[in-house]
Amino acid sequence: MVHSRDCRGEYVESVRARSRIIKFGVFEVDLDVGEVRKSGMRQKLARQPFQVLRILLEHPQQVLTREQLRQHIWPDETVVDYDLALKKAINRIREVLGDSAESPRYIETIPRRGYRFIAPFNGIGITEPAVEPQLAITRRHRVGFRVGLAYSLGAAALLLATLSFTQHGSWRLILGFISTPQIHSLAVLPLQNLSSDPAQEYFSDGMTDALITDLAQIGSLKVISRTSSMQYKQTKKSLPEIARELNVDGIIEGTVQRSGDRVRITAQLIHGPSDKHLWANSYERDVRDVFKLQRDITDEITRQIQARVTTPNQASPAPPGPVDPKVLEAYIAGSYHVRGYSRGAGDDEVKKAQAYFQQAIDADPNFAAAYIGLARAHQILLQGSKDDLPIMRRAAERAVELDPSSSDARVALADAKRESWDRNGAEEEYRRATAINPNNAQAHDGLGGILDTTGRLDEGWKEYQLAQQLDPNQDHMADALYQRGQFDQAIEIRQRIAQSDPVNGYNHYALALIYALKGMYKEFAQEMGMACSLYGAPEVGNRLQRAYDKSGYLGALRQLAKDLEHLAASKQVYVPGILAQVYTALGDKDRAFYWLEEYRQHRDLARTDPTYFFKTDPWLAPLRSDPRFSGFLRRVGLPP
Repeated sequence: MVHSRDCRGEYVESVRARSRIIKFGVFEVDLDVGEVRKSGMRQKLARQPFQVLRILLEHPQQVLTREQLRQHIWPDETVVDYDLALKKAINRIREVLGDSAESPRYIETIPRRGYRFIAPFNGIGITEPAVEPQLAITRRHRVGFRVGLAYSLGAAALLLATLSFTQHGSWRLILGFISTPQIHSLAVLPLQNLSSDPAQEYFSDGMTDALITDLAQIGSLKVISRTSSMQYKQTKKSLPEIARELNVDGIIEGTVQRSGDRVRITAQLIHGPSDKHLWANSYERDVRDVFKLQRDITDEITRQIQARVTTPNQASPAPPGPVDPKVLEAYIAGSYHVRGYSRGAGDDEVKKAQAYFQQAIDADPNFAAAYIGLARAHQILLQGSKDDLPIMRRAAERAVELDPSSSDARVALADAKRESWDRNGAEEEYRRATAINPNNAQAHDGLGGILDTTGRLDEGWKEYQLAQQLDPNQDHMADALYQRGQFDQAIEIRQRIAQSDPVNGYNHYALALIYALKGMYKEFAQEMGMACSLYGAPEVGNRLQRAYDKSGYLGALRQLAKDLEHLAASKQVYVPGILAQVYTALGDKDRAFYWLEEYRQHRDLARTDPTYFFKTDPWLAPLRSDPRFSGFLRRVGLPP
């Protein structure tokens, strides 16, 4: 029996070439007679549904697109609503087999593509050999096959004769046009939840995350970050559209189905620009071995693209061990709630995530991923609390101790060191993270930030660009453009973010800074007022707007400085960096240096203050010629 997985339309031997009776479960299908029998009893199945079933059986474990099925059963000259006819045929087959689309045992629906026969065969009746073309060669193509073969042989001889006179590089270029598509970059679309329980949606998202994390270890392959890939959940865009938007060659899509302690994942590799199927398979394991299942998928995908990557694959990490289902449940639930924060649900979601991660740690103190999640949750909660940063750092250190080869653990520790102003330590950990996983967008972004704070703008720019390439649907460039004085481009990005995420307070604050530097003072007042409101101080925003209407830009700045100093004195909000910016713009250098020194001495209270690019912040530029500024830089550990 030959299981053909080649979808290029070449003349290859199929299962039917040697098989006439196929058995699976309690069923047997006689391909010659056109019968389906269940435990020996004949089942009624019309001609067209049987044709569909036969084709699926001839290509087991292979995704057959609707177009491929149409070409074989309903040629172009046939007038029929073949989408409806195919759907009816599949439904009738499932009725006969006692199968369902929600919990398939035999025929699986592949969203946006087609169908696949997934059950193993019990046996195959062997008859005389007969060669049949691959599915993609339709009957109208077979009529002229012999003539076409003769022409093809002649053309091949002519091509070889031509190539013999070309230079080495030239014939490689020509052959490149007829080779299998190369995969240099990859995106994993959100795996579809096929479980009957909608609450298992978080489980399918968790499996998507794990698959992306594993694939990202292939150092020679660019793998798009989950934050960009997850935006295509339930999208109606075609695969070529998605491939173009993410700038990738390959796309992985599939399904997750969990039933009790068993989990089944299907995955397929598609050449995105051409929507050409390259590989597909199904995997089933006990839920305890779900990370081993993910590693098996990654290894198989790696083998499929090995000949298409530009450099050899890195050595695989140690195989993952089994995990307690309760630990897995808590960890995946925690990850789901962390993502809830990014969806705008607020701190309550992060606190739920924190509790779930702690639950996973309590159940298994050696589960490194839970410590990474806990560090992330406490990083989000850094809002003036003296407790969150130490918890964040301890969790990150424990994650690195348990799994020193984890890029995400290194990023968590780097983030903790950066929050403590340990810039050298943070840079070291970010560099380790990118060395372990060159596809870690957050590591590149963090490294770019550290390089910018120390004034190494050229190096930082390269890291920001890498982060943006790996995570194209998120912003990694606006702050970098702002630091480099490219205000128009930064405004363009910030305005797009304001449209898609209007409640992002930091984005409104950053946009206000740029507008002021551009002399767009009315827009400054509007955006800064909006930022104050979103950060929980709407009265400050209202007073700022009234001051602008009455006294213009400088009046608005004086009112903002007065309100922020009042909030600091009453221990409500402490943003010394912003106060230093405002007083610099007002021309009061003494007050600006006062608040910079306050920032240095009480940085543990300034968690919500976004200002720490002292060397490069354009708002602080008037201070850099003052001798006091170089002294300040030395005190905060930065080169003058």
